Amino acid sequence: MTRTFQTEKTALADVVAIPVTPFAEDGTVDTAAHRALLRRLIDGGVRTLTPNGNTGEFYALTPEERRRVTELTVEEAGDRATVLVGVGHDVPTAVAAARHAREAGARMLMVHQPVHPYVSEGGWVDYHRAIAEAVPELGIVPYIRNAQLRGARLAELGAACPNVIGVKYAVPDAARFAAFARDAGLDRFVWVAGLAEPYAPSYFASGATGFTSGLVNVAPSVSLEMLDALRAGDYPTAMKVWERIRRFEELRAANGGADNVTVVKEALAALGLCRRDIRPPSRELPEPDRAEVASIATGWQS
Repeated sequence: MTRTFQTEKTALADVVAIPVTPFAEDGTVDTAAHRALLRRLIDGGVRTLTPNGNTGEFYALTPEERRRVTELTVEEAGDRATVLVGVGHDVPTAVAAARHAREAGARMLMVHQPVHPYVSEGGWVDYHRAIAEAVPELGIVPYIRNAQLRGARLAELGAACPNVIGVKYAVPDAARFAAFARDAGLDRFVWVAGLAEPYAPSYFASGATGFTSGLVNVAPSVSLEMLDALRAGDYPTAMKVWERIRRFEELRAANGGADNVTVVKEALAALGLCRRDIRPPSRELPEPDRAEVASIATGWQS
C-alpha cells in the first residue's frame, strides 16, 4: 500500500521551527543548552522542528556536529514533535545524512538548495530525486530559493518521487509563489512559507498552510498567535502580530540578511537562554544594536 505521509503533511502545515545551535565557551556545540532550548520550544506548543536549518548554522557545522544535532533533536522531540532534518551539500553527503536521519528516527528531510554556481533545472530534479529515492520512507521537502526554477520541474520531481510531500518556498515574491504553486500542483504538496512570519500572511493568501520561523526560538507564543490567525483567515489579527515582529525581522534582514541568525542568538542571550556566540562567516551583533534586540525580546515575554 502506498504511504500517504499524512502525519508528516500535517506537521508541515504548522509553525516549522528552525532551532538555533548554541555554542559553548570553547566553541563546541552546547548540548545542554541545545536540549533546554528544544524543550522550551516543545513546551511552548511547537510541534515541528528542523535541526540543521539555516538558523541552526547548517553550513558552519561539521558533519559530526550535524549528526549530533539531529540525534539530540529526535531524542528531545520523542512523540511530542515531528522532526524535519536539514540535509545538503553534494549528493553522497546528503544521502549519507538522510540515511542517518532515518536511523535516528526522523520522519522528514528538508533538502537545502544545491550549493553550486551552475544549477540547471534538470540537474535540480536529479539532485532531489537521488536523495528522495535513497530514503523512500521519509517525507522530502525541497527548500526552494531559486527564482528561476519553474513549477513544472517540481511537478516532475513529485511524479517520480511520491515521498516529496511539501515545499519550503523562500523566493521573496508572493506573485511568483502563487504561480509556482499552481504550476507545480497546489493540492499535490504542502506549501510552507519559507521566509517566515514577514511573508506568511501574503503566502497563506496564495495557498501556503505553514511557515518556517527562527523568531519562534525567542517567543513561541508570538509565532503560534500568527498561525492561529492565519488558519482562521483572520488577516487583520495576523497583521497585528506582523506589526509586533516587524522591527525584529527588519534587523535580521538588514545587509542582505547578514545578521539573520545573529539577532536570534542575541535575543536568546538577552533572555539568559544561551550564549550569543556565532560562527563565521556570520558575526556577533555590534554593541549598539544589542540593547534594541534585548528590549524587543524581553517585551515579548510579558
